[in-house]
Order: sequence, then structure tokens, then C-alpha cells
Amino acid sequence: MSDNSSGVTATPRKSGGFGEILSIVFQALLLALLVRTLLFQPFSIPSGSMKSTLLVGDYLFVSKYAYGFSKYSIPFSPDLFEGRIMGALPKRGDVVVFKLPTDNQTDYIKRVMALPGDRIQIVGGEVILNGRKFERKRLPDFVEVDSRGNAPALQAYLETNLDGKSYTTLNKYDNGPVDDTPVFVVPEGHVFCMGDNRDDSTDSRFMGQVGFIPVENLVGRAEVLFYSIEPRDGLEPWTWPARIRWSRLFTGLRP
Repeated sequence: MSDNSSGVTATPRKSGGFGEILSIVFQALLLALLVRTLLFQPFSIPSGSMKSTLLVGDYLFVSKYAYGFSKYSIPFSPDLFEGRIMGALPKRGDVVVFKLPTDNQTDYIKRVMALPGDRIQIVGGEVILNGRKFERKRLPDFVEVDSRGNAPALQAYLETNLDGKSYTTLNKYDNGPVDDTPVFVVPEGHVFCMGDNRDDSTDSRFMGQVGFIPVENLVGRAEVLFYSIEPRDGLEPWTWPARIRWSRLFTGLRP
């Protein structure tokens, strides 16, 4: 026998059913959208233009807040406002994702080499910024087995910019098509970017294809690799564990 002297009977809470499920799903999607828009966005690497820093099959997080927010921070880039909110310039050496200026749609990832007002030139494959040459030290060759089983060796260098940031660059040709350039003067509101795989990167050195990057086009700064897998033909899931590049997981990308 139970005592219910208050005269109030407790009844179990009924489930909200399908409507409650929809509400939870909507809240989760809204939270994911806010995180993607304001905090971090995942990207995958489809090409080798940033080897050896980034490899095909790498997955990374990009911080959306590092340089403030522009319309390109928002999915589908709606034309809601111009410029950047809480904007900040990147630093030389940062690896950044940006919208290609020629179409404002395609995502590119490169390294910032020069800032507004800088004068930059490539001579014999070496970078000269504001009249001073970057330090470059020879490293052991970079060797990567491709999907066909080939293992071409590329010259590797430890390059250090004028701000003391060091990173690895690769060289395929001694006289590449953009190993010697005119002097580029970076205009206000723009940055100059290059890929680390210097002879296999379409970047700011190609003025008709990429050119100077408007600061507004910056999506964010590459922060960390969270996953990496060797690309191969076929989707057999039982091969995935052997293809994961475990040593690259959770590698920081800020020099």
C-alpha cells in the first residue's frame, strides 16, 4: 500500500514521438552549421601541390575565425556583406584555404608568402622578399610511392622565411616554368600564395590563373590533420586500416 496524502498522482512523461525526433535533428544540424560557419570546417586534399606538408588523402580542419569572417565563410557564399567582419591579416608562412579569385567558388590551399605592400620575386627557384633571400637548406630527397608503384624522388629543402617560419618545399625541375619571375608587388587587401611543391603548383605566380588573393577570399587557416589515408583504386573497406597513415594523424600545420 502506498501513501498519497497530497492527493497528487505522478504520471510518466510521454515521448514526443516523431516531432521530438525532428526537433533534435534540427538542433543538431543547426549546431553543426554554426560550428562549420564560425569555428572549424573539414577539408580533404585532392592534389599534390602542397607536398610534402600535405599529401593526397589528407583530411584537415581549417579555423574559420582566424582571419575574421567574410561571405566565403558561409556555406554557398551568399552575398550578404562585403569585406571581413573582425578581419585580420594572415601571417607569412600560414597555410590557408581560399576561394580561387577567377571564379570565387573553387577551394585552393596554399602557403602565404607575402602580404600587402611586399615585393616578392623567385630567382633560380629561391624566394626573395623585399630584397632579402629566404634561407634554404638541402634535405634528403622526398620519396612517395604512387598508385602505380612508382617512387620518384624529389629534391627537398627546409625553407625559412624572413619571419623565422620554417617548412619543407619540393623541387622537381632545376629550371621550372616559374623558377624565375618578375618582381610582384602585392596590392593592398591581397596576399601572395605559393604551393610547397613548387614545380607542381598553380598559384599566385600564375597571374592569369590565380594571381593575388583578395583577403576577402580567405576561408580560414589550416590547423591540424585529423585523418590521412593512402589513395587507391577501389573502395574495399577491409583495406582501410593498412592504408591509414597513422604517423600523420593529429599533426599540426602551423609553422
